Amino acid sequence: MMFRGFLFCFLLYLNGGWCKRTQQIRSFPDGFLFGAATAAYQIEGGWYEDGKGLSIWDIATHTVPSPIKDGSTGDVSADSYHLYKRDVELMKELGIDFYRFSVSWSRILPNGFADKINQPGLDYYNNLINEMLDNNITPFVTIYHWDLPYNLQKLGGWTNPLIVEWFRDYAKILFDRFGDRVKFWMTINEPKQICYEGYGSDLKAPFLNATGIAEYICAKNILLAHAKVYHLYDESYRKIQNGTIGISLSCTWYEPASDTSDDHQAAVDARQFDWGQYAHPIFSNAGDFPAEVKQNIALKSAEQSFPKSRLPEMSAAEVALIRGSSDFFGINSYTTKLTYRDASLEGMYPVPSYMDDMGAVMIKDPSWTQAQSTWLQEVPWGFYKLLVEVRNLYDNPPVYITENGWSTAGGLLDEGRISYYRSYLTALLDALDEGCDVKAYTAWSLIDNFEWKNGYTEKFGLYEVDFSSPELTRRPRKSAHIYKEIIRSRQLNLNYEPEDFIHEHDVKEKGA
Repeated sequence: MMFRGFLFCFLLYLNGGWCKRTQQIRSFPDGFLFGAATAAYQIEGGWYEDGKGLSIWDIATHTVPSPIKDGSTGDVSADSYHLYKRDVELMKELGIDFYRFSVSWSRILPNGFADKINQPGLDYYNNLINEMLDNNITPFVTIYHWDLPYNLQKLGGWTNPLIVEWFRDYAKILFDRFGDRVKFWMTINEPKQICYEGYGSDLKAPFLNATGIAEYICAKNILLAHAKVYHLYDESYRKIQNGTIGISLSCTWYEPASDTSDDHQAAVDARQFDWGQYAHPIFSNAGDFPAEVKQNIALKSAEQSFPKSRLPEMSAAEVALIRGSSDFFGINSYTTKLTYRDASLEGMYPVPSYMDDMGAVMIKDPSWTQAQSTWLQEVPWGFYKLLVEVRNLYDNPPVYITENGWSTAGGLLDEGRISYYRSYLTALLDALDEGCDVKAYTAWSLIDNFEWKNGYTEKFGLYEVDFSSPELTRRPRKSAHIYKEIIRSRQLNLNYEPEDFIHEHDVKEKGA
């Protein structure tokens, strides 16, 4: 019987499946950390309050017609600007070790520049940090999570090379004001989403949609800005404040759709364009952009009669500045895509464009479990492969899973989210068994929030937020109870059922 079970799992593995060990209770290593995350624009509200300046998302959500699916804004959202104490209570209820949140650049510097510092903005984050520390929760601060001051975007935003120094000035203020208590820093969240989705497409603010050009200028500037801030902290603050600093990259696993050499190369190219474009300059021994990215863009640029590659070159000094500029590899990972190359599809993407340069087509397997978000499917074996690949490519760096989560349409009984968390944590434990140096896991997200272009149509929170109530009431979903037990026990028990959770249908039956 044992052999038959092993054979079944092995066959599933060969076919790209995933064998869930439903009877096994597995433990996390000593010192492993659990947290939850949010981002400033998505939860804070207080959009034009107490001296805060306008961000690109404030402008985007007030555009007519609205680019947001449900026409909503983050003007109030979960109102964490006023309800932060309640949010810290949720963190304490969960028992998380740390809370990852971002600082709003325009709340600290209303005009984007360091000449005018907004004291109420500093007060808000000081109060949040102190409230967390009073409840034994470690603050993990993201310096930039997409809400660029609008004044800076008017000057080109992340396509203007001067932003490297503007970002350094901003980060210095955060180190000066919060660094005595904050020991975990993240410079920038998801450069690919900033550059490709914001500057190379119309998926995120500022919706520039200058593909094939803008995302590559943005990529170089973001890497340099990150490196400048890393070295600022390393040289001027680390010895005094004893903290650690890194970057968080979005990492999707791309699996060849077939065993052909073309599809394998398409998958490699997709990985390198998606996250290698940012990881390779920082974490590889060689530095610089990945060879696949440089070669593809140079070849396409020549075919399109550009006098030189559309990918900006890095000088030897810039390569050296960026290489090694992170104490850890922050990974935001959610899903997997099948990848293939088909010559008959030549011309399916605009020319020039990021997607045409990549030359890969991405699809999902229809058998994969689908989330509320169209882009999100549950594929835990891809998460495992990603972690092993990062170990192999970059000499096994310390890894923090800085985002991982599942969207639903709403409701407290979220079995889909529970299944997702359990399967991905199983994959994480398997990666640990393979020697991957994963230090922490962060659930996205603590509470429901404004989900960018999809507004409030997708719910990622462990805690539901009733956006229709004046109090914006927070209530724990079943997944919150499951996650709480994982944190308490430091174990993954796939059969655990929380006794204190009242199902929605039970509430209705009791007339509550």
